Order: sequence, then C-alpha cells, then structure tokens
Amino acid sequence: MKIYVDFDDCLCETARHFSGFVEELFDIKVPYENIRFFNLQKTFSLEDEQYEHLMIEAHKPEVLLSYDETPGASMTINSWIDKGYDVSIITGRPGSAYDASREWLDRHGLDRVRLYCFNKYGRDSFIKNSEFNLELEDYYKMHFDYAVEDSPLAFRFFEHLPEMKVMVFDRPWNQGCDLPGVNYRRCPDWDTIRGLVQ
Repeated sequence: MKIYVDFDDCLCETARHFSGFVEELFDIKVPYENIRFFNLQKTFSLEDEQYEHLMIEAHKPEVLLSYDETPGASMTINSWIDKGYDVSIITGRPGSAYDASREWLDRHGLDRVRLYCFNKYGRDSFIKNSEFNLELEDYYKMHFDYAVEDSPLAFRFFEHLPEMKVMVFDRPWNQGCDLPGVNYRRCPDWDTIRGLVQ
C-alpha cells in the first residue's frame, strides 16, 4: 500500500497560522474560516511586494517549525507505517524549506516517512539533482493507492492514477469545488481518513 500525503493543511495548520501572520505583518484581518482561495495572495488581497514578503517570512525555519499539528495526523501515519504501508509526504513547499520541514516531521514522531519537495505550483527556485526534490517526470513514475490532499490545484497530479482514492481534507478553500470523480472523498478529520484506508 502506497500513500501520498500533502504537508500544509493536512499534517499541520498552516492556513490558521497564516491568518494571524498576515494580520501581524500587514494589519489585514481575514479569519481562517473566510480563507476561500488556495491562492493566498488573492485571499488576503495582497500586492505583489506584500505577497513576496509574506512568503519569505512564512518559510523561515522558526516559522515552519511553529505550525501546530493537525490532530490525529502523526498517529494515523505511524499506524499505517506499523502495518507496512509506504507513506511519502509530498509537499509544494520550496526546496529551501526542506530542512525545517524534515525537522518538523521528526519532532512530531514522523521520522520514518520520506519527504519530497515537488514543485506543484511553479513557484520554486528548484534545487536540481537533490535526493528530496521531485522533477515532474520522476513524480509521474510513482504509484500511489491513496492520497491525502487539500488543494484543488493539486488534483491534476492524480489524473494518471485513475484507481487511486483521494481523501480531500475538508478546508474552507476547497468546500466550493466539485470533486473530480467517485474516487474523491471529502474528509473532515484524520479519524475519517484512517477509516477509509483499507
């Protein structure tokens, strides 16, 4: 059994943190529940310069390490590994965030999972030929039976695996989207996800 798990807003509460972070940086108040777009620049109505500043600040190691775990994430993933399942964390974070992301996983008891930085959204200054960055052609050689993902923009990366079951972690920015097919299931929490992986 091979399982793909996204990092931000599946393993940890990134958007909840961003809501407070944007208020702190720019005095722009958008409660977590009102984050309607995966595109944070659009969500917070940021100018290009503000958005760039936000992304630089948000990817500092001390900030990445401060994100709260989504309840039940590490327990569920470790239960899968105990059963012999192969779990990969595939994040759209830039390669420069790898070390802090790896440390976050280790601190949360997820030292047995592999972590890959995959340039899902075309915004990485990609580190070529590293062990942890996935080129598009390498990603498409991988097979997964299940995926846990919150971003509708990432669904296109599952089209080559028509049998894969996708657990869509229910978040404000994906509640208005139509799920692409019968293999997609909206899940409110990790307990639900754990029950669907058989």
